[in-house]
Amino acid sequence: MSVWPAWEVREGGNATSWFDVRLEFGDGARVDVLAVVAEGCVSLEDVRAQPALSLDDLAVLADWIEGPLAEASGLGPEPGPEVAGPRRARPAWPRGIEGRWLVAQEYRAAQEEGVDPVLAVMCATGHSRRKSLRLIAQARDAGYLTPRHARR
Repeated sequence: MSVWPAWEVREGGNATSWFDVRLEFGDGARVDVLAVVAEGCVSLEDVRAQPALSLDDLAVLADWIEGPLAEASGLGPEPGPEVAGPRRARPAWPRGIEGRWLVAQEYRAAQEEGVDPVLAVMCATGHSRRKSLRLIAQARDAGYLTPRHARR
Protein backbone atom coordinates (compact mmCIF):
# COMPACT_ATOMS: atom_id res chain seq x y z
CA MET A 1 0.00 0.00 0.00
CA SER A 2 1.20 3.50 -0.84
CA VAL A 3 0.06 6.73 0.82
CA TRP A 4 1.33 10.14 -0.24
CA PRO A 5 0.14 13.70 0.30
CA ALA A 6 -1.74 15.23 -2.64
CA TRP A 7 -2.20 18.78 -1.32
CA GLU A 8 -3.01 20.77 1.80
CA VAL A 9 -5.05 23.92 2.44
CA ARG A 10 -4.45 25.98 5.59
CA GLU A 11 -6.92 28.55 6.84
CA GLY A 12 -6.30 30.19 10.16
CA GLY A 13 -5.16 27.46 12.52
CA ASN A 14 -6.94 24.67 10.64
CA ALA A 15 -5.55 22.49 7.87
CA THR A 16 -7.33 20.24 5.40
CA SER A 17 -5.12 17.62 3.78
CA TRP A 18 -5.79 15.35 0.81
CA PHE A 19 -3.96 12.04 0.40
CA ASP A 20 -3.66 9.65 -2.50
CA VAL A 21 -3.83 6.02 -1.36
CA ARG A 22 -3.11 3.05 -3.62
CA LEU A 23 -3.67 -0.59 -2.77
CA GLU A 24 -2.23 -3.14 -5.19
CA PHE A 25 -3.03 -6.81 -4.92
CA GLY A 26 -1.07 -9.82 -6.18
CA ASP A 27 -3.69 -10.70 -8.80
CA GLY A 28 -3.30 -7.30 -10.52
CA ALA A 29 -6.32 -5.67 -8.86
CA ARG A 30 -5.84 -2.07 -7.77
CA VAL A 31 -7.76 0.46 -5.64
CA ASP A 32 -7.02 4.20 -5.75
CA VAL A 33 -8.53 6.44 -3.06
CA LEU A 34 -8.52 10.19 -2.53
CA ALA A 35 -8.93 10.73 1.22
CA VAL A 36 -9.42 14.03 3.07
CA VAL A 37 -8.26 14.66 6.63
CA ALA A 38 -9.82 17.70 8.34
CA GLU A 39 -10.28 18.45 12.04
CA GLY A 40 -9.37 14.90 13.01
CA CYS A 41 -11.94 13.30 10.69
CA VAL A 42 -11.20 11.27 7.59
CA SER A 43 -13.49 11.26 4.54
CA LEU A 44 -13.17 9.37 1.28
CA GLU A 45 -13.61 11.75 -1.66
CA ASP A 46 -13.09 9.35 -4.54
CA VAL A 47 -12.63 5.58 -4.91
CA ARG A 48 -11.58 3.90 -8.13
CA ALA A 49 -11.03 0.17 -8.34
CA GLN A 50 -10.03 -2.19 -11.11
CA PRO A 51 -11.91 -4.53 -11.09
CA ALA A 52 -14.83 -2.93 -9.25
CA LEU A 53 -15.13 -3.56 -5.51
CA SER A 54 -17.97 -5.63 -4.14
CA LEU A 55 -20.19 -3.96 -1.55
CA ASP A 56 -18.53 -6.07 1.16
CA ASP A 57 -15.06 -4.93 0.04
CA LEU A 58 -16.20 -1.31 -0.13
CA ALA A 59 -17.56 -1.60 3.42
CA VAL A 60 -14.12 -2.65 4.77
CA LEU A 61 -12.10 -0.23 2.63
CA ALA A 62 -11.73 2.17 5.57
CA ASP A 63 -10.24 -0.63 7.68
CA TRP A 64 -7.70 -1.42 4.93
CA ILE A 65 -6.40 2.15 4.74
CA GLU A 66 -6.99 3.34 8.31
CA GLY A 67 -3.54 2.63 9.77
CA PRO A 68 -1.31 3.83 6.91
CA LEU A 69 -3.46 6.95 6.36
CA ALA A 70 -3.41 7.85 10.06
CA GLU A 71 0.36 7.44 10.09
CA ALA A 72 0.86 9.58 6.96
CA SER A 73 -1.43 12.35 8.23
CA GLY A 74 -0.01 12.43 11.73
CA LEU A 75 -3.24 11.17 13.31
CA GLY A 76 -1.66 7.87 14.32
CA PRO A 77 -1.70 6.68 17.90
CA GLU A 78 0.93 7.85 20.34
CA PRO A 79 3.77 5.35 20.66
CA GLY A 80 3.19 3.12 23.64
CA PRO A 81 2.70 -0.46 24.71
CA GLU A 82 0.75 -2.68 22.35
CA VAL A 83 -2.65 -3.66 23.67
CA ALA A 84 -3.94 -7.07 22.71
CA GLY A 85 -7.57 -7.48 21.78
CA PRO A 86 -10.01 -6.56 19.03
CA ARG A 87 -9.63 -3.28 17.14
CA ARG A 88 -12.57 -0.95 16.86
CA ALA A 89 -13.08 0.87 13.58
CA ARG A 90 -14.96 3.68 15.36
CA PRO A 91 -14.64 5.30 18.74
CA ALA A 92 -16.76 3.97 21.58
CA TRP A 93 -19.97 5.98 21.85
CA PRO A 94 -22.33 5.65 24.82
CA ARG A 95 -25.71 4.12 24.18
CA GLY A 96 -29.11 5.07 25.50
CA ILE A 97 -29.94 8.38 27.13
CA GLU A 98 -26.32 9.50 27.53
CA GLY A 99 -25.56 8.85 23.85
CA ARG A 100 -28.66 10.73 22.71
CA TRP A 101 -27.78 13.68 24.94
CA LEU A 102 -24.21 13.76 23.55
CA VAL A 103 -25.53 13.60 19.97
CA ALA A 104 -27.75 16.61 20.73
CA GLN A 105 -24.76 18.48 22.20
CA GLU A 106 -22.63 17.81 19.10
CA TYR A 107 -25.52 18.79 16.82
CA ARG A 108 -26.21 22.10 18.59
CA ALA A 109 -22.51 23.00 18.86
CA ALA A 110 -22.11 22.49 15.10
CA GLN A 111 -25.18 24.64 14.41
CA GLU A 112 -23.74 27.44 16.55
CA GLU A 113 -20.42 27.23 14.69
CA GLY A 114 -22.20 27.34 11.34
CA VAL A 115 -21.04 23.90 10.18
CA ASP A 116 -22.99 20.86 9.03
CA PRO A 117 -24.47 19.32 12.21
CA VAL A 118 -24.96 15.89 10.64
CA LEU A 119 -21.29 15.78 9.61
CA ALA A 120 -20.31 16.83 13.14
CA VAL A 121 -22.31 13.92 14.58
CA MET A 122 -20.73 11.58 12.01
CA CYS A 123 -17.23 12.68 13.04
CA ALA A 124 -18.02 12.46 16.75
CA THR A 125 -19.62 9.02 16.65
CA GLY A 126 -17.67 7.44 13.81
CA HIS A 127 -20.95 6.26 12.29
CA SER A 128 -22.21 6.56 8.74
CA ARG A 129 -24.54 9.36 7.66
CA ARG A 130 -27.53 7.04 7.81
CA LYS A 131 -26.76 5.84 11.36
CA SER A 132 -25.99 9.42 12.47
CA LEU A 133 -29.35 10.62 11.13
CA ARG A 134 -31.00 7.82 13.08
CA LEU A 135 -29.17 8.92 16.26
CA ILE A 136 -30.24 12.53 15.66
CA ALA A 137 -33.86 11.40 15.24
CA GLN A 138 -33.61 9.48 18.52
CA ALA A 139 -32.26 12.61 20.24
CA ARG A 140 -35.24 14.58 18.83
CA ASP A 141 -37.67 11.89 20.03
CA ALA A 142 -36.07 12.05 23.49
CA GLY A 143 -36.71 15.82 23.56
CA TYR A 144 -33.05 16.90 23.40
CA LEU A 145 -33.51 18.64 20.03
CA THR A 146 -36.40 20.65 18.65
CA PRO A 147 -38.71 18.94 16.17
CA ARG A 148 -37.47 19.13 12.57
CA HIS A 149 -40.82 20.19 11.10
CA ALA A 150 -43.78 21.88 12.72
CA ARG A 151 -46.76 19.56 12.65
CA ARG A 152 -50.19 20.92 11.81
